Amino acid sequence: RFVPKRMVPLSFPLSKCALWDPVPMGDVIGAHITYYRNPKLSLVEKTLRLAYRHAKQNEKKSFSCFLLGTLAVDEDGEGVTLTIDRFDPGREV
Repeated sequence: RFVPKRMVPLSFPLSKCALWDPVPMGDVIGAHITYYRNPKLSLVEKTLRLAYRHAKQNEKKSFSCFLLGTLAVDEDGEGVTLTIDRFDPGREV
């Protein structure tokens, strides 16, 4: 299977004790969500308006915030839906 060059293999920090054999086994597979599923994004309008208002009121050109939601597999098993329904402006510190 084709694996894009921008994808990198998983790596873990060094430790004194290994719980598994780190030697690769088997074929390389893609683990990207769009490789097997059709993704959909659902955004609640109230959440988008709140984020927009917060961005307009913020004096900085860029700021950090969080958009929170849920990820669910569709009933037919062919797709996944990410539903964003909450906005958290975060903290300055």
